[in-house]
Amino acid sequence: MSEPDQPSTPDRLTDLLTDGDHEETVACLNQLGAADAEARKRVLRASRDVAKERPRVFKELAAPLATFLTDDDRAVRLTTAKLFVTLAQSEPTVTLPVVDALAERLADDGEFYYVRARCAEALGYVAVDSPENVTDPETLADLRIGLRFDEPEVKEKLAKALAYVGLGDPGRLRYHVTDLAEHLNSEDELVRYYLATALVAVACEHADALEPAVDALSERIDDSNPYVRGRSAEALGLANRSGFDVQLPDDWDVDAVESEAAAAFLEPRVRFAAESGPLVDGIGETESIRNRTDDIVEAMTTPDGDDCPRCGLALPSDGMPMCPRCGRPF
Repeated sequence: MSEPDQPSTPDRLTDLLTDGDHEETVACLNQLGAADAEARKRVLRASRDVAKERPRVFKELAAPLATFLTDDDRAVRLTTAKLFVTLAQSEPTVTLPVVDALAERLADDGEFYYVRARCAEALGYVAVDSPENVTDPETLADLRIGLRFDEPEVKEKLAKALAYVGLGDPGRLRYHVTDLAEHLNSEDELVRYYLATALVAVACEHADALEPAVDALSERIDDSNPYVRGRSAEALGLANRSGFDVQLPDDWDVDAVESEAAAAFLEPRVRFAAESGPLVDGIGETESIRNRTDDIVEAMTTPDGDDCPRCGLALPSDGMPMCPRCGRPF
């Protein structure tokens, strides 16, 4: 029986993670499985906070944590998937042992779609450093097929995973260019950005494979989002250098971009697409793209003024920090 002022055994997990007692931590995880759903969620959320600061303490704990990916409670499964996203983003090798478990959740048609989306996101982060462990044909098929989901957040996570697969090993997507291009006209600007990024990644090493996407990329040259336009220009520039006949506009209207950061991103890529000279530092390079992708997404999703960056709705000044129309947090 616990002392009155002491946390229960499951709630000790975060202390054990910090102390680094592996055997006792595993035993605590096993006991957590017998706790009620609220306790499981609470402890896993707290563990995610630890993962943000000290992901390496989770080394060799991925397997026992993965048991919660099949928990009876949907919220517990989602919390666990989010924990693995945090780990995969900061310390992907920690997540390697449970790639198959994450892929199984992604492939399960009966699984809650947000769980599937978060599992895809975690797999994408792992794929950057270990593409050979993630990009089997079945997983790639699940990611591509998932782009047909109606839920915007789900499509965003799947598109994000595909972008990171491409950045990890561009060759893995070279035969899926047509499927990626099919969704370049998505209403969601993040989906368009991630897929344009995936196509740039392919073109960095296999520009000849980009031919089926040239028309779809050309349609993005007047995209409402300057970052999507920039990545599309980058891809077209690589295609242009590979010998494709790419029709480009005379005026990309860069001066109309209000954000200085967005204009600074777009302008050199427009020049790159229009000229046939040598590569420009940081453009057409997978490492540079990989290093900047999260920062660009943050810029895209940070409200500019009082409008939602996804749907343009005027955001409320009070209440929940979430767009009432499309649900994007702000």
